[in-house]
Amino acid sequence: MPQSPMPFFWYELMTSDLDAAEAFYTAVVGWTAQPFDMAPGMPRYIVMNVGERGVGGLMTLPEDAAKMGMPPAWLGYIHTRDVDAATQSLKDAGGKVHRAPDDIPGVGRFAVVADPQGATFMLLQPNGPDQPPVPANTPGHIGWHELYTSDWKVAFDFYSGQFGWEKGDAMDMGPMGIYQTFAAGPESGGGMMNKPEQIPVPVWQFYFNVPAIDAAAKRVTDNGGKILMGPMEVPGGSWIVQCQDPQGAHFALMAPVR
Repeated sequence: MPQSPMPFFWYELMTSDLDAAEAFYTAVVGWTAQPFDMAPGMPRYIVMNVGERGVGGLMTLPEDAAKMGMPPAWLGYIHTRDVDAATQSLKDAGGKVHRAPDDIPGVGRFAVVADPQGATFMLLQPNGPDQPPVPANTPGHIGWHELYTSDWKVAFDFYSGQFGWEKGDAMDMGPMGIYQTFAAGPESGGGMMNKPEQIPVPVWQFYFNVPAIDAAAKRVTDNGGKILMGPMEVPGGSWIVQCQDPQGAHFALMAPVR
């Protein structure tokens, strides 16, 4: 287990329409977009910023992934200090390596992986110093990480063992089962649960902070997105709404009490 928990710290949308996605998320979440030229010949990439700090990026869904049936989706990067060792450890623990460790010029070294139940995420060993954490409820940042899986107990043991995540409160949701919260370091947390039938495969969902949930939900529909669930109040006093962007990627919004 790592000496200190290793959290998600970067988020990436792979989409079928990069320009449309840029317009949608700047309008809905309030991000500002900045083109990022990694190196000659690299795919076009757009960094989404809150103030001067980047929180995520947008890129066109790679052709090989699209041919394999991958839909537009948000993926998260988990911080690691040695991506090659972390990838091997994940593989030894029953995870799957979709893309072996490789370098991103000017950024760091990454790998595309999945947990033993099949939820995909990425590992990144960044170049340069770490950025300090920001308060979890900061507008525009990611306030919650939610895993829908086939066996949350096995999944928690995996993430705890690989990344040092710690178990928080568990909530009994009746027919929907247990919702297990976790802490993944300062200002980084989330929950895990067994997925409902309508979610076909294990997947991570990310919650973007907004100042007011009703206004944000209206921006989703005004800009061509869909509301899948909510708005609804959740334990702790926050309001959430689960959404789909115009290209089909799922995400969620989170706001303080109205």
